[in-house]
Amino acid sequence: MRHIAEGVGIKAASIYNHFGSKQELLQDLLMLPANLYTEEMQTVKNSNLTPREKIEKLIRHHVRMAVEHTDTVALIVADWAHLEGETRAQFFQLREDYETDFKEIIEIGKTNGSFNPNINTDVAVFSILSTLRWLFSWYNRNKSFDVEELEKQMMQVLLSGTCI
Repeated sequence: MRHIAEGVGIKAASIYNHFGSKQELLQDLLMLPANLYTEEMQTVKNSNLTPREKIEKLIRHHVRMAVEHTDTVALIVADWAHLEGETRAQFFQLREDYETDFKEIIEIGKTNGSFNPNINTDVAVFSILSTLRWLFSWYNRNKSFDVEELEKQMMQVLLSGTCI
C-alpha cells in the first residue's frame, strides 16, 4: 500500500478513503482487465470472422494489453493468487470460460481446415496463452520493439510455428 501511495503522491492511509481493504483494491485492479479480456473474447466469438481471423484478433488484443497496460497484465499473471472468496471464484470462472472459448474457436478451425487437424487443442491453447500471458515481461525489457511488428511476429510464431 505504501508503494501505491508513493506512486500517486498520497499517504498510504489515504488509500483507505477509497478502498475498504487491500483485498478490495486487488479485486478492482484484477477484475477490470479480466473483464476486458472477456468482453473482447465475446466480441470476437460472436463475430463473422473466420477461426484464424478470430485467433489473430485475440493475439493482437493480448499484445496490445501487454504493451499498453504492462503493469496491469503483470498483476493478473502474478497476483491473482491473492484473491479471496467469491472474487477468486469469479476470476477463475472468467479465465476458464475464456480458455474454453479459445478452444472452441480452434476446434472449429480444425474442422473447417483453418488449422492443422492433428494439433492437440489443449496443447495449442496452453502454448498460445502461456506465451501471451508472459509477453508483458519480455516487452518490459524490449520496449523499443515496434508494436505492429511484435503482433506480426507473435502471430507467425504462434499460428505458423515458425521461429527460424
